[in-house]
Amino acid sequence: MHADNKYIQALLQNDRTLLQEMYEKYFDKIKFLILKNGGNEEDAADIMQEGLVSIYNRALAKELILTCPMEAFLYHVCKNKWISEMRKRSHLQKVTFSDTAGYTIGQDSFEEANDALRQHGQKLLFEQKFTELGKACKEILQLNWSGKGLDEVAGILNLSYAYVRKKKSECIGRLVILVEQSPEFENLKWR
Repeated sequence: MHADNKYIQALLQNDRTLLQEMYEKYFDKIKFLILKNGGNEEDAADIMQEGLVSIYNRALAKELILTCPMEAFLYHVCKNKWISEMRKRSHLQKVTFSDTAGYTIGQDSFEEANDALRQHGQKLLFEQKFTELGKACKEILQLNWSGKGLDEVAGILNLSYAYVRKKKSECIGRLVILVEQSPEFENLKWR
């Protein structure tokens, strides 16, 4: 967990002090990004707000824990929102975007932000595909993943150890297939 996770909590708890701190620390960087790419100050304020709302909604829907600086994560979210807005305004599929001068975040921070977004997407995909498993698979895997040994799982479910061990292997295999066959799988660059 990154120390900047306090900002996620600030969003969830509507902590005005930390929210104001975020605006003071990050708005100029977002504004520079938007101004440099054809927007105005009003656009920058809107994109900053949309970025924070997007992060808030992610944190509200699923537990979101920052593993990178908030600066890089928010910048990445706002950059993507502005690219989408530029596409809408120009009715193009591809837009030219300048991101090289004036503001620098270390490459490591961007990689951390991209990794965090990818991991969040992977988690959501995994959870979605897990719900597609049968009841028996979900029970066995949930019990096992909660820290119970297979012998304990077998006892709880009143099944033989050999059956639970075999079924667990089959269930994991099925889950892997469901995940790999999903269109999102390639976009998430699973490693």
